Amino acid sequence: MTRSTIDLNADAGESYGAWTLGDDANLFPLLSSVNVACGFHAGDPLTMQRTVALAAKHGLGIGAHPSYPDLPGFGRRIMEAAPDQVYADTLYQISALAGMAGAAGTRLQHVKAHGALSTRAWTHAPTAEAIAQATHDFDPALPLMVLPATLLEVEARRLGVPVVLETFPERAYLQGGRLAPRSMPGSSIHDPAEAARRALMMATQGRVEAIDGGFFEFEVDSLCIHGDNPNAVQIARAVREALEAAGVKVRSFAHPESF
Repeated sequence: MTRSTIDLNADAGESYGAWTLGDDANLFPLLSSVNVACGFHAGDPLTMQRTVALAAKHGLGIGAHPSYPDLPGFGRRIMEAAPDQVYADTLYQISALAGMAGAAGTRLQHVKAHGALSTRAWTHAPTAEAIAQATHDFDPALPLMVLPATLLEVEARRLGVPVVLETFPERAYLQGGRLAPRSMPGSSIHDPAEAARRALMMATQGRVEAIDGGFFEFEVDSLCIHGDNPNAVQIARAVREALEAAGVKVRSFAHPESF
């Protein structure tokens, strides 16, 4: 399963007020797409505006990165939100970033749920449906970036929402395809060479070793680097260099010459 192109994205725009997180300025030249925090887990209006402008400068596809309203927990705590609340919060965040993109002379390329909101939607159908429905109702043609083999993928496809399948070379996997919990030793990978090796396996073989043994096999359209990983820039550079050395071009999934 050797691909000729693959998207390389990162979660970014995650600073807030006087608090700075990540190195977007050095990370963005290495990417083809970016997922921008919309103020619920990180980000604020000025950070969103600046992040969109930086992404546009580098020609990146821009995605909205909605979350639970959880600034103190960085959106990584599951909240018992009713489906109508998840729907409204998701639609609100997509709309906010779309407004920023429009003002910058560009537009949204995709939506990708963040952290615990995404994790909840892997196995909780009402949450998955609310996210997919909000994306559909904002724009039926707007793709939703999802982890393969999850209920979020199922609900998106059921509603006719275009799907972009995403995997993470710097996160460990379980055999069933779920990301290993961050509390598990080895769940986050900080070595650029190891992340690059895994990214190449994902792009060319459609599989990755599972932390609990065996392999997880999948289809993939995009590889993600977490912008809050302290080695994000080095990892993205190593991943991109490894892919290109193998003849796999890094290109947005929305690029007319992709796939």
